[in-house]
Amino acid sequence: MSKVLMKGNEAIAEAAIQAGCRYFFGYPITPQNEIPAYMAKRLPEVGGCFIQAESEVSAINMVYGAAGAGARVMTSSSSPGISLKQEGLSYIAGAELPCVVVNMVRGGPGLGGIQPAQSDYFQATKGGGHGDYHLVVLAPSTIQEAVDLVMEGFDIADQYRNPVMILGDGMLGQMMEPVEFRPLSTKRQLPPKTWATTGYTGERPRNIINSLFIDPQALEEHVRRIYQKYEEIKKNEVKVECYNCENAEIIVAAYGTTARIVKSVIQKAKHEGINVGLIRPITLWPFPTSTFEEWTQREHVKAFMAVEMSMGQMVEDVRLSVNGRKPVFFYGRTGGMVPEPNAILSEVKKVIGGVSR
Repeated sequence: MSKVLMKGNEAIAEAAIQAGCRYFFGYPITPQNEIPAYMAKRLPEVGGCFIQAESEVSAINMVYGAAGAGARVMTSSSSPGISLKQEGLSYIAGAELPCVVVNMVRGGPGLGGIQPAQSDYFQATKGGGHGDYHLVVLAPSTIQEAVDLVMEGFDIADQYRNPVMILGDGMLGQMMEPVEFRPLSTKRQLPPKTWATTGYTGERPRNIINSLFIDPQALEEHVRRIYQKYEEIKKNEVKVECYNCENAEIIVAAYGTTARIVKSVIQKAKHEGINVGLIRPITLWPFPTSTFEEWTQREHVKAFMAVEMSMGQMVEDVRLSVNGRKPVFFYGRTGGMVPEPNAILSEVKKVIGGVSR
């Protein structure tokens, strides 16, 4: 299959269509507008349905309806828009419905700015909305990986009946790279959607999609059962890349487009005789805790440093994973400012100088 040059947002939309998504409900917001624009053009061509809702709240509840009917459905937005969708996402997670949600993060808080940021990490990985729940959060660093993760994301959502979020940023959405739409390397045995509300014909018990449990004991049992599912996700779905970690004096933790910048820092550091490694979480939830635990056991690793386009959100999960075995440092830019390789390298040198004394 030949590669095609595509913008990130448009490649994500095409990947969804090729994964079988036939319903998209959304509302415009920069820097993700190419996704609904592409879906508006392409979905009618494949027999699907695109609706620009009157608001983000309306869009996410349309997703709830289509997912409840067993359809593959997607929505996309950017930070303030995802904030408005949080109530619906909590409902969808509570009702155990599969869907894919794309968040092309912009700087915040508030309306913020349209430049790339990673300041929605807490919102994405800690639930975001009300109640005890998690999304599966996938963070691609290239457009090809975004395509692959969108396609797999629909399968993960169907397998566990859980929303999956693709967490990108404006840089990933707006850049162009060659991509290939290829079959998934692993084929999952997906369960039939016998729970879907596809119409009662008297041939089976009625299906009810619901997240309302008035009886406290019944709600507790429901939440505990959902958390058993989360343990299965933690066991089966962690994705992580370790890059140049062998012999590294310091391991940098970074995800998404920031991880691409760190890889160039690693090459710069090599020229100066400094060994730097990278742990790149691809699943932000579940977080690759055991990978960090493993590298803390290596004597050559003196410290860890999280690099983010935020004031420091993922660094909290890095610290929990390292669990005091090695020092953990942080360097970040926010508000749409992108960390520069020379600035990161300078921070790396400071850390190495400090831990070596």
